[in-house]
Amino acid sequence: MKTRPITRQQLVAHTLDGTTRMVPDDITIDVPVPPRDWDQIGINVVTGIVALALLGCVGFSTASIGDLLARVTPAAAAYGAAALFDLVWIGCTIIEWLGRYTPDRVFKARIGGYLGLTVAMGAVAAHGWLAGNAATGLVGAAVSGLAKGLWAVLLDYQAVPLTKRDAAFFAQELSESAVELARVPVRRRVTRARALVEAERRALDAERGSANPDQSEQPADNPAPGPQPTLAGPMTIKDAVRTALDSGIRDPERVLNYVRNVADANAREDTVARYMRLVG
Repeated sequence: MKTRPITRQQLVAHTLDGTTRMVPDDITIDVPVPPRDWDQIGINVVTGIVALALLGCVGFSTASIGDLLARVTPAAAAYGAAALFDLVWIGCTIIEWLGRYTPDRVFKARIGGYLGLTVAMGAVAAHGWLAGNAATGLVGAAVSGLAKGLWAVLLDYQAVPLTKRDAAFFAQELSESAVELARVPVRRRVTRARALVEAERRALDAERGSANPDQSEQPADNPAPGPQPTLAGPMTIKDAVRTALDSGIRDPERVLNYVRNVADANAREDTVARYMRLVG
């Protein structure tokens, strides 16, 4: 078994002048080396070949289709548009790769990739035919086909088929996570809307001269019966109690609410009750 040395730190006892302390010290140990994963190495090699094939494909197609389009358009625009021919089917293939565990969701990407590839190969072949060398056009078109074919083989190898139950399980997992993600902007919009409604309400209340027009703190749909005292500005608790009683309010809770609104927000219930007995 092959091994390789590695350096680690451990605490060791070290004594000086009769005092022992645990201090870090470096030690070298041999650990076994796992065998080479030739399967993974092979996948990495094929992935590298696919990447090189895509680069060559994009370069050749862009040059060929760009030269074709440059006959009727400026060169910069022609070559910029030519790059899209291969980038379209490459983008569709990447989406197909991302959805390899949910094949039902990538059907459009798969069809779009092959359609984009067909258009790109046709444009390259047309360039060779117009240039007077049909064979060169066909061989150039085959470059894109070979790159796409190699990538398709790699995708089929990596995308292990799932059973119907496994696919349904993953679909539910993705659905639940999508709902959780969708709740974030929805909550944000709801919160913003409620904040705007509250701001509008406060602004309208301020225009009417009161941030809380219902001074009795009673629900708007169930106003308390009986007369309401007139606000006369700042006053003492005793004056507030007298004003409430003079207005015909006898309910201790309503008197307390009035005192807290116009005199002292922290007025105690027993204090208000005492003044009610005194004034009444």
